[in-house]
Amino acid sequence: MNTLDVTVIKKKKAGKATFTVEFDADRFEQVAAALGMFSDDFLASVDRAEADIQAGRVQKVDSLQDLL
Repeated sequence: MNTLDVTVIKKKKAGKATFTVEFDADRFEQVAAALGMFSDDFLASVDRAEADIQAGRVQKVDSLQDLL
């Protein structure tokens, strides 16, 4: 298995821990492929999401509490 050089940076800001993942633009294709972003199922789900957005079937959610 090939390895992929990435940098993970942990930042703490106002009591919240966030992570930033950095990698070369040349490596993006490898990351996308590893996450399955070129599969037919993924591309079909993107098409469905775009159709939902255009049809207005999307609402903004600020927290998981909004879903209850």
